[in-house]
Amino acid sequence: MQQFGLRARLVDYGRLIRLHQPTGIWVLGWPAMWALWLAASGHPHERTLTVFALGVLLTRSAGCALNDFADRKIDPHVKRTLNRPLAAGRITAAEAMSIYIALSLAAFALVCLLDQLTVAYAVVGALLTLIYPFLKRWFSLPQAWLGLAFTWSVPMAFVAEQHVIPPVGWVLFAAGIFWTMVYDTEYAMVDRDDDFKVGIKSTALLFGRADRLIIGICQMSVIGLLGVVGAMLERGHWYMLGILAGACLFAYQQRLIQFREREACFRAFKNNAWFGAVVFIGIALDYLFT
Repeated sequence: MQQFGLRARLVDYGRLIRLHQPTGIWVLGWPAMWALWLAASGHPHERTLTVFALGVLLTRSAGCALNDFADRKIDPHVKRTLNRPLAAGRITAAEAMSIYIALSLAAFALVCLLDQLTVAYAVVGALLTLIYPFLKRWFSLPQAWLGLAFTWSVPMAFVAEQHVIPPVGWVLFAAGIFWTMVYDTEYAMVDRDDDFKVGIKSTALLFGRADRLIIGICQMSVIGLLGVVGAMLERGHWYMLGILAGACLFAYQQRLIQFREREACFRAFKNNAWFGAVVFIGIALDYLFT
C-alpha cells in the first residue's frame, strides 16, 4: 500500500512538471537548437549541446512547477487545469516550490559548466522565467514576456558558441518572440472563457475577434525574420525549404483555429512542435550539404 502511495506521488510530480505533455519541451528547445547550429556553423560543441538540451528539460519542468504554484488558487476554476496535482490537492504548495528550486539549481549547475558570460545570461533568463507566472494578473500581453523568457536561449547560444551576440542573433531572437506569441495565443484561446471569469490576462482576450488576424501577422513575421536570418548568413536551398515547410504548417494552424474550438486550438498549439522541427531540419541539412 505504501509502495502504491509512493508511485502515485511520483506520478503526480511528473504531471506537475508536465512530463506527459512534451510539446512545451519542444517549443522551448527548438529555438535553442536553431541558434546553436547557426552560431556554430552546423557544428556545436558537444558539451554546449548537452548543457542546452538538458537545460531545456530542467528549465521547462521548473517553470511548470512555478506556474502551478502561482496559479494554485486559479487552476481549480479552469476546465483544462482543475485536475492538475496542485489544483486538485494531491500535492502541496511547498512540494511544488521544492521541486521548482531543485530543478532550477540543477539547471544552474549545468550552465556553470560553460563560460562565465553564458552563466550571466542564464541568470537573466532565470529572472525572466521567475517573473512570468505572476504577470497574468495585470499584464495584458503575458505571451510577449513568455517570448522573452522562452527565446532567451538564443542569445545564450550565441554567447556560448561565439562569446558575442551578432546582429543575426538578435534577429533570430525576435523571430522566436513572435513564434511564442503565435503558439501561446493559440494555447490561450483554449482557456479564453475561463480566463475571463477568473480575471487572467492573455492575448487571446486582448485580441478578441482579431485573434486569427494578429496570429497570422505574427506568423508572417516569424517566416520573414527567419528569411532575413538566412540571407544574413547566406544559407541555401535546404534552409529555405525548412522555412517553406514551416509556412505550410502555419497555414494549417490557421485552418485549425478558424472556428476557435477548444480542441482544434489545442491541436494548433501542439502543431508548433512540428514547426520548430522542420525549421531545424532545414538548418541542419543546409549545413550538411553545403
